[in-house]
Amino acid sequence: MSTRIERLRAALETALHPTLLEIRDDSAKHEGHAGAREGGHFHVVIASAGFAGVPALERHRMVYAAAAELMGRDIHALSIDARSP
Repeated sequence: MSTRIERLRAALETALHPTLLEIRDDSAKHEGHAGAREGGHFHVVIASAGFAGVPALERHRMVYAAAAELMGRDIHALSIDARSP
C-alpha cells in the first residue's frame, strides 16, 4: 500500500470512523497529466454512521474536510462514493 493511501486512510478513519473504506489509486491512469505532479488520483468508497440523514453534497464536504491536509500535496483528484451504512 502506498504512503499516500495510508495517509488518506488514516485521515478518513480518524475523522469519519467508517464502517466501510475502500481506496483505489487511479494515478497510473493519469500519467502525463499536468496535475499528476501535485499528487495522486484516488477513488474512495466510504460508509459512515455520521452520513446518516446527510445529503450527498454534505457527505462529500465531510470527506474533503477530513482529507484537507493532503489535498494538493498527496492528492490531486478525489472521486468519492459516500454512503450511510
